[in-house]
This record gives sequence, C-alpha cells and structure tokens, in this order.
Amino acid sequence: MTRIVLCFLLAALLSACAPTRRGSALADDWIESPNHGPRRPHMVVVHYTTNNDAETAIRTLTNPAREVSAHYLIGRDGRIVQLVDEDRRAWHAGASYWSGHRDVNSASIGIELDNNGREPFPPTQIDALLALLADLRTRYDIAASHVVGHSDVALGRKVDPGPLFPWRTLASHGYGLWCDPPYPTAPPGFSLEAALQAIGYDPADPDAARRAFRLHFLPDRDVLAAAAVEADLAHCLIRNGTRFAPALDASPQAAPEREQIGRTR
Repeated sequence: MTRIVLCFLLAALLSACAPTRRGSALADDWIESPNHGPRRPHMVVVHYTTNNDAETAIRTLTNPAREVSAHYLIGRDGRIVQLVDEDRRAWHAGASYWSGHRDVNSASIGIELDNNGREPFPPTQIDALLALLADLRTRYDIAASHVVGHSDVALGRKVDPGPLFPWRTLASHGYGLWCDPPYPTAPPGFSLEAALQAIGYDPADPDAARRAFRLHFLPDRDVLAAAAVEADLAHCLIRNGTRFAPALDASPQAAPEREQIGRTR
C-alpha cells in the first residue's frame, strides 16, 4: 500500500511540474520550439514550409540557431503539431505589416503547412486547417479579414502559401475574404490603392501590395487580365464591410531587436 501511495504522490508531483501550454486540443503532438517571446493573437498567418516532409520542417522550426518557428505545423496527412504556446510570440512573419500593425508576430498565430510550394494542398490537410481555424476563432474571435498569407504581410519578400492555396475554400467557411466573378463595377474615382490599404495591405509600397493582392485573389490571371478586374474585385471585397475588423493595435510590445533587422521569416 505504501508503495502505491508513493507512486501516486510521485505521479502527482511530476504532473504538477510538467510545463503547461495554451493551445488547441486538436494538436496531435506538442514539440516545443525555443524560438518565441510573449505576445497576444488577433490574426492568423498561413505559410508553407518549402520542405518535402514534416520532419525536416520540425527540425528547422525547433532549431535555436535558425531563429524561426510557428505555433502550429499541419502535415500532409492532417496531423497537427503545436510548436509554440499561443501566449508566446513565435518567429514566423519577420518584417511584416497588416492593417496598421508593423509587428505581425506580436499579434498573430503562425500556421505552417507541410508543402514544398509546388504541390496541391491535400483535402485532409485543409480539413485539419479549417478545424484549427474554427478552434482559434472560438477562443480569440479572429475576424475573417485577419486570416491572411505570409505573402500578404511580407510584401516583396514572401510568396507563401502560394497560388495553389485554396483561399476560396477557406473564405467559404469564414476565414479570409473572397469574391467570385462577375464583380460589381467599381464606381468612378474608386482608388485601388486606398482599397488595398483598407483591406490591410501595407500602403508604403503600392506596387508590391498589388502583386500580393493578385497572388492571393487572382492567382490564375496573367498581369493584363488581373489588371482589368482588380479594381472591381477590390470594390467587391470592400462592399463586404461587415466582415472587416477594426485596424489592429498599432502600438504592440516592442519586438526584439534581432527580429526587426533582416529576419528571413
């Protein structure tokens, strides 16, 4: 009996000493990355890993020397791995901007998808992403306009999750914005530049904002075809004003200096 009691007490002690985490109950594994700092989430940034398998990506995302991480990685098979506590600031977006916020890492949940950038995203993987987004929205009330891609927040630097990512599918579930053609005609004097800023894009580089906008919303159109409809498309998105969230707090906790200068993510 004494041995049983001692084992019980030891188990209780170990449980009390075990690290706690804030995250989704949907995660299949908890493999902690040391590359993070304190933050609070108001948005989601979707990435692809560029790797051919999840194990390689996990090694990168948990390597202190690489100084890059994400809160979650979703495998091609739908397995969800949590890498960083949601209360912490994962290093995934790098130099970035969205909706008035120039430190996206301090306000976002980063989700990496196991994908090399040249392949379709498997339905099982997208189903897992939708489930995770539903869980995050329940706990953080994240607006549709604040579910974006790395290419949206890192203008001219990143292209992930790329032209094969199914943004329309996500938007049909309430994550991200979308409009199907034919688009309503934009009124006379409509400013595409102002519309892109209203959606969330960085106004500092209008040309880069247009390229990112096309990659997200018009990935199948060539430059001329995209230019012919982009103003009408932006107008359509703006008309869905009830789905837009207020600008993010533009005065976040200061980012670590090393992350403000030249981080690759």
